[in-house]
Amino acid sequence: MTTSRSALIDPGSSSTPYYHCIARCVRRAFLCGEDHLTNTNYEHRKHWVIDRLKELATVFAIEVFAYAIMSNHYHVVLHIDTERGGSWSDREVLQQWIQLFDGPSLPVQRFLAGSPLEKADMQKVFTLAAEYRQRLMSISWFMRCLNEHLARKANEEDQCKGRFWEGRFKSQALLDEAALLSCMSSTPLVQLL
Repeated sequence: MTTSRSALIDPGSSSTPYYHCIARCVRRAFLCGEDHLTNTNYEHRKHWVIDRLKELATVFAIEVFAYAIMSNHYHVVLHIDTERGGSWSDREVLQQWIQLFDGPSLPVQRFLAGSPLEKADMQKVFTLAAEYRQRLMSISWFMRCLNEHLARKANEEDQCKGRFWEGRFKSQALLDEAALLSCMSSTPLVQLL
């Protein structure tokens, strides 16, 4: 029986500091490289991945340790920075969140603007800030924001609809430095600047 991802990824655990995640394309789609059947070059998509990784690393409390981008899939080694995410104030959490997502609720908008709020509205703000803090330290949310963005851009460029990724990403906890080194030696990973 399979185990849920929430049971496999524990941001509070010091025993699993790094995660190796992989996402693979479907329908013979190209993430980057040259499609020799159609003579189409998709190399520019590599910059989509790198730019999005850099953007997400500034918003999430997740460090991109290394990555590798292949023709139909990519690898990324992520580290959950619980100290950084835990040190954010509620205001900082909300400001981080709205860098990626539109339309925070009216109490959140008023809170960020410095307007006085009633007790019920403040409770709503604190509840949302706690939820967003968890999401900003979640590998699943990080990968969701990465994969959805890439799929939309690729489908628009390919003028098609439907799935771009084979499924949800696959992840493996790297339990120690030996596992991290083994992962990096078996896949030609590049460290993100």
